[in-house]
Amino acid sequence: MSNIIMDEVINNLPENIYQILKLNKIEKKDLLIAAKGDLDSDGNYGASWVLATATDMIVATEKSLIYHIEDIEDLSNEKVIAGGLLVATIAGLDSILCSFSNTCARDFGFFVKLFKKLKEGKELSPEDFEDNEMPMFCPKCRTRYDDPARKICPKCFDKRAIFLRVMSYLPKYKIELFFMLLCMFASSILNIAIPYIGGNILFDKVLKAGGEYYGEIVFFIMLMFVIKLVATAVSIIYGRINSSLTARVIFDLKTEIFGALQRLSLSFYNNNQTGTLMNNVNGDAMHLQYFFHDGAPYFIVNFITMVGIFVVMITMNWKLALITILPIPIIIYILKGFFPKLLVMFNRMFRRGGNLNSIINDSLNGSRVVKAFGKEASEVSRFSKTNDGVYQINMDLGQMVQTAFPLLYLMMGFSGLIVWGYGSWLVVNGEMTFGSLITFTGYGAMLIGPLQFMTQITQWWSDCMNSASRIFEIMDTVPEVEEKSDAIRIPSIKGNVEIKDVSFGYEPNNPVLHNLNFKVNSGEMIGIVGHSGAGKSTLTNIITRLYDVKEGAINIDGINIKDLSLKDLHSQIGMVLQETFLFIGTVAENIAYAKPEATMKEIIEAAKVANAHDFILELPEGYDTIIGSRGKNFSGGEKQRISIARAVLLNPNILILDEATASLDTETEKLIQEALEKLIKGRTTFAIAHRLSTLRNADRLVVIEKGKIEELGTHEELIRSKGTYYKLLQKQKEALKLQGVS
Repeated sequence: MSNIIMDEVINNLPENIYQILKLNKIEKKDLLIAAKGDLDSDGNYGASWVLATATDMIVATEKSLIYHIEDIEDLSNEKVIAGGLLVATIAGLDSILCSFSNTCARDFGFFVKLFKKLKEGKELSPEDFEDNEMPMFCPKCRTRYDDPARKICPKCFDKRAIFLRVMSYLPKYKIELFFMLLCMFASSILNIAIPYIGGNILFDKVLKAGGEYYGEIVFFIMLMFVIKLVATAVSIIYGRINSSLTARVIFDLKTEIFGALQRLSLSFYNNNQTGTLMNNVNGDAMHLQYFFHDGAPYFIVNFITMVGIFVVMITMNWKLALITILPIPIIIYILKGFFPKLLVMFNRMFRRGGNLNSIINDSLNGSRVVKAFGKEASEVSRFSKTNDGVYQINMDLGQMVQTAFPLLYLMMGFSGLIVWGYGSWLVVNGEMTFGSLITFTGYGAMLIGPLQFMTQITQWWSDCMNSASRIFEIMDTVPEVEEKSDAIRIPSIKGNVEIKDVSFGYEPNNPVLHNLNFKVNSGEMIGIVGHSGAGKSTLTNIITRLYDVKEGAINIDGINIKDLSLKDLHSQIGMVLQETFLFIGTVAENIAYAKPEATMKEIIEAAKVANAHDFILELPEGYDTIIGSRGKNFSGGEKQRISIARAVLLNPNILILDEATASLDTETEKLIQEALEKLIKGRTTFAIAHRLSTLRNADRLVVIEKGKIEELGTHEELIRSKGTYYKLLQKQKEALKLQGVS
C-alpha cells in the first residue's frame, strides 16, 4: 500500500467515522495510518475501521474506542480460520480490537508494521509506505484482474507490443526469412495464375471458335500442370525452411525460458504451481511453435494471395469485386469485439489446465501416501472436480468458436451467391464473357480459404499472445535474490557469521523472524532449537541467501551476504536436509552434482566419509547404478548418505544440517551421525535436530520461540538456567521413555 493509496483511504472515510473523530477532537489531517476490516465482532460481514495519529489509535466497530498509543504495549495480528484478529496488549492483557477476513489481512499487517514505528516515536517516511502487496485491479482502467497472480488486464493488454516482441526472435535468421518470403511470393503468383488460365484463356481463347488459341488444349493443360508442379516444389522448399526455422526459434525460446526459471528465487516457485510452470516451458512454447509454423507464415501467404486476387478481380470487373469483399468490414468489426472474450477464455483455460497438471503431479509423486491412506477415491473426486472446470471452459470456448465462425463463413457464402447471380446476368446481357465469369468465381472460391483462415487466425492470435505474455512474464521477473553487478568475490570463506537486527517474513507484513542478533565464530557448531514452526529452517534459509532479508543484515567474514558473489557464496555452503532430493542419473553423478569435475577417486572418498561406499558397492552397477525419479528405489538412510557424500565432496566452509537424521532407524541414524561428525570438523556448522541429545556437542545452542531468540548458550549453561531449552529436553526425555528409547 503506497502513501498515495493510504491518503486516499483517509480522505474517503465514511461520514460516521468523521463524526467519531470530531467527538474525540481529532482532525482528519492528524490521521497517519488506517485500515478497514470487513467483519464485525461476531464474525459477520460488516465494516470496521482502525486509525492512528501520532499519539492515539481509534477503533470503530459497533462501538468506538480510543486508546493512547503509549498505553498499548504490543499490537499484533492473530491468524484464525479464513481471517485474522487485531489484538492489543494493554496492562499485560490481550484485547481483541476487531476481526477481518483474509482479503484485508495484508492491510492490517501493514497497519501493525507502521503502528510499531509510531509507538517508537519515529516519524513515518515515504519508504515506510512501500509495500509489495499484489494489486487486484488494473491501475489504468480499475478493472479487476481475472487472475491476480498475473497482472494482465484484458482491456489494457498491449497485444501489439507482445507480438512485436515475439517477432523479435526472427531477425537473427535473415537468410531463411528471405527465402521463405521469396517462396511465399512465388507460390501466391503461381496459384493466382491457374484460375486465369483455366477460365479466361481456356474458355474464351482456347475452347471458343475463333479464339486466339483455339484448339490448343493440350498445351494449356500441360502449362497448368507445370505451374502446379512448380508451385508444389516451391511449397516443399518453403515447408522445409519453415520447419527448420520454427524448430530453431522454439529451441532458443525454451532455452531462454528454462534459463530464466533457473535464475528466479525460491519465492517464485512457492507462489507458482509446478503444473503451471510445466505448461509455460512446454505448452506455451508449443503454442508459439504452431503460430510460427502454421500461423504467421500462412497469414503472409494468404494476405499476399488475397491482395493479388483483389487486384486481378478489380481489373476484370470492379462491381463484382466490391460485392465479393462486401462482408469483410463486417467480419473485421465482429472479430474486434470477439477477440477480448477469446483472450480471457484462453487465459482461463490455461490456468485450469495448470491446476489439473498440478493435481496429476501431486497424485503421482504422492502415490505411496494415497495408497497408504486408501484415498484413491478422494483423489479421483479431486481430479474430477478440477477436470470438470477444464471441461466447462473447453466446452464454452468450443461452442463460442463453433457458433461464431460458421456464421462468418455463411456471410462469405452469401456474397458468393450474389456474385454468381449478378455475373450470370452480365453474361446473358453480353457485358461479360463466360470465361471471365468462371475465372471470377474461381478467384471468389480461392478467397474463401484465406478469409476463413483470417477469421481463425484470431483464435490462434489469442492463444499465441496469451502464451507469449506468460513466457515473457517469467523472463521479465526480477529475482528477489539478485547478485549485484559489482559483487565481491570471496574465493575462500573463513566462516565468521553475524546475524544483525534481522527480521524476515515470507509474506509482506507477516514476519516469521523478529530482530535476531548473534555472532558465530569460524569453525563453531551452532545448534538451532525450538518448537515446530518457530523459524529454525527459515533462519538457515536466510543464512544461505535462498531468501533476502528486508530488515537487518547477515554478514559473513564481515561482508553483507547481499554484496557477495552468489556463485562464491553457494559453492562454499553445503546443505544436508531432512528431505533429500536425488536427480535422475547415476549414483556417481548425484554425489558429484555440486562438483561435476570431480574424479572417480574423489567421489569414492566422499562416499566412504559418508558411510555410503559399502551399500553403493552392493548395488547392481555400483556407482554407475541409475537412480530413478526422486530416488524412489533407495531407502531414506541411503539417500541421506548420498546427500552427505555430496556435501563432503563440495568441501564447504559453512555447513547447514536441517533435521539430517530425522525419521531414520537407530542403526542408520548412528551411521549418518558418524558421517556427520567427520563432516563437521573444521567447519562453521548450523545444525537443526529433532533429537536434542544429538546437539550436546554443539559449541552453543540458539533457542528460537515464535521467531525470537529465547535463549543462547552452551548445553550446560541452558540446563542450569532451566528455561525453554531445559523444558524441551525434559519433555523429549519423557516422550522417549514412553517409546522405550533411552
